[in-house]
Amino acid sequence: MTDERARLIEAALGHVAFEGMGDRAIAEGARDIGMAPALARALLPRGGADLAAAYHRQGDAALRDWLAQHPPQGRFRDRVAAAVMQRLTFSDRELARAGASVLALPQHASLGARLVWETADAIWDGLGDRSEDVNWYSKRATLSAVWGATVLYWLGDDSPELHDTRDFLDRRIEGVMRFETLKGRIGALPGVSVLTELATGWIKRPERRNLPGDLRGRARRHEAGGGRG
Repeated sequence: MTDERARLIEAALGHVAFEGMGDRAIAEGARDIGMAPALARALLPRGGADLAAAYHRQGDAALRDWLAQHPPQGRFRDRVAAAVMQRLTFSDRELARAGASVLALPQHASLGARLVWETADAIWDGLGDRSEDVNWYSKRATLSAVWGATVLYWLGDDSPELHDTRDFLDRRIEGVMRFETLKGRIGALPGVSVLTELATGWIKRPERRNLPGDLRGRARRHEAGGGRG
């Protein structure tokens, strides 16, 4: 069933430019591969939202692979910027724009926010983040805001080799670094460190759960079993 869904997604994405990120593209894609309309609806029950999410997650998966094989070097802010810019290269601008128009609808707002968070998580994981406390959340929340703003800028950027997008991203990261510096100074004030220790004592990163369709969880189980099927 997973293979069938992948085939449908690939076929449907080929029609998005003409039909939009929605049911018509899915129907055309299903017809291309000889899939029954009822099965296509079962595989992508939310229509365009599921198609947009699947396309977005393809980019995240490609980024995870890239970070594993080509870890960025240099200052940490430069490594984050390199990961963000690389993630953009894994997206077709027209498909991303079509997906954003669907995910911006009120009924899909929570899904859109989750996808942004997943991208931030992919970047931090790929850069070796090992946070186990409240920092796990704050890092991803901060990067989610940077990623979301950068994507919106990128969608309208026609500068050579996306120079303007990179400059925009660097300014956003610089703003975050200033905030982190300020946060560090506040943390040094008397009494604040005690409150921080109390908070980090009970706020933990979420456990990785092997949910249905979690390909990363499946890969980890496969490795743990020594590669047995």
